[in-house]
Amino acid sequence: MVFHEDFIWAIDSSNGYLLQIDPATDNTTILNTRSWSDFIGATGLAITDDILWFTNGEYVYCCSLITKDFEPQLFLHLDCELNGIAVSGSTIYLTSQKQGKILVYDRDRATKITHFYSPGIGLENITVKSEEIWLTDTLEQTVYCLDRATGETIFSVLTPFVSPTGLAFNSDDEGKETLYVAYADREVYIRDNPNAEPNYELQYRDRTFIHPLYFHYSRQHNYALSNGYLVEMSYTEEISPLDPVEIDNLEWRIALPAETDRQKIRSVQAIGIPFTEEVKEGQRIAVFKFDNFNSEQRYIFGWKAILEVWSIKYQIKPDDCETIPQLSPEYQQKYLQDNDNLAMDTEIIKQAAKIAIGSETNLLRQVYSIRNYVYDKLAYGIKPHIDTPDIALKRGIGSCGEYLGLLLALCRLNGIACRTVGRYKCPDDPLKRNLPLQPDYNHVWMEFYLPGYGWLPMESNPDDLFEGGPYPTRFFMGLSWYHAEMAKDTSFEFITSEGIKIDKEAVSIGDLSLNHIRFMILAELQPEESSN
Repeated sequence: MVFHEDFIWAIDSSNGYLLQIDPATDNTTILNTRSWSDFIGATGLAITDDILWFTNGEYVYCCSLITKDFEPQLFLHLDCELNGIAVSGSTIYLTSQKQGKILVYDRDRATKITHFYSPGIGLENITVKSEEIWLTDTLEQTVYCLDRATGETIFSVLTPFVSPTGLAFNSDDEGKETLYVAYADREVYIRDNPNAEPNYELQYRDRTFIHPLYFHYSRQHNYALSNGYLVEMSYTEEISPLDPVEIDNLEWRIALPAETDRQKIRSVQAIGIPFTEEVKEGQRIAVFKFDNFNSEQRYIFGWKAILEVWSIKYQIKPDDCETIPQLSPEYQQKYLQDNDNLAMDTEIIKQAAKIAIGSETNLLRQVYSIRNYVYDKLAYGIKPHIDTPDIALKRGIGSCGEYLGLLLALCRLNGIACRTVGRYKCPDDPLKRNLPLQPDYNHVWMEFYLPGYGWLPMESNPDDLFEGGPYPTRFFMGLSWYHAEMAKDTSFEFITSEGIKIDKEAVSIGDLSLNHIRFMILAELQPEESSN
């Protein structure tokens, strides 16, 4: 994808269409009406000096825009499959997933100058802007900004949709630049088939579109934010006891959304009955009080919050962790103990903790090695209850909570402070605005502590995409916009009587009520629209 004369030019790889798209109206024209078959299978696209360049398999082609016949001429043949192309002056940049490299060629001599290693593991497309190389990566769900001279990553941002396949910058009349990203994937939908019984069928269809990528890189704080959304989230409990029960001076505590680098509360209000608010170690908690609670009563209560949520990617590298402070005694006591039923005293977990990091001493590389070890050992599966890490490791299958338990155990045994965080994910289609959306499950992930910097997020299982790897790093020190953060250093929900916490074995919240979680995506945000 490329901008040329105020239009987006793109290639439909399946049909071979060279498309000219008006970004203001979506009006689309096929330009290569006679030579479309020559473009079937084409991937990367670039335009410079009235010459159109594209890649197709192992070949690089070019054709003149002056004649407008779009007859490709072979420019270069390599011994590896190519994906993307960018041309700047006398230099050509090519991406190859199979080689895991960005190949740099001299345009005049058609000879290789050098290469850089690709930052991601997926199919990458490329463009050049000033002294920077910009890449999209389909599997990493990421756009990378690289130094053009060295190939080093300056920063990276998560995209709001999966499978980004191309990118291009455009400047408006006032000189403001906008980065546009193309996406191509398959979506699931329900088809009404009158010839079937039942008539509703689960089907897949291709989805291709172009959307602006808004981002802000804070070098000072070592993170980049991208595509924020204004989201309404509500959490309610509906009292519906399974058994007779009576509780005096019941206090029902539900954590409110957290304030973090990527999530802000614009407003919060009570649902059903009012609540008071308390703060525990920085976490806001709604407290609902019932003087004499019994199973004959019926209530609906909870909270509704308007949240500003962003995708975030922290830009910390292993070299930044070579000389870090020691973990404080307070954090050692609080975050290195087996206080979550983690089976850290079992032989299988102690051995796994040693094997997972090997001889690595760098904290960031240790966490990364532990993550990959867990991904090698577990496959994702949901069960009605969460087993301890030793059982999950023997079984080889785990839910997000069991992935998390094993991650926590191995990190803590290696002296890495970590904690459980979560709690829900908004259904991840930001094009569905002002519609009630219900998540299918709750969700947990983890944060690990980097002394001298702070807490960094890491997903529990979503990056475990392939058996044996390689694994994406999109959610290693990163979260997408749809993660709703709450319950840090406290239980998400618990009840007390006469000020004493009620053990779930005595009275379970699940036996007292039904919970209802709803999201609604209200608007897309740009960095300057942040409440900060």
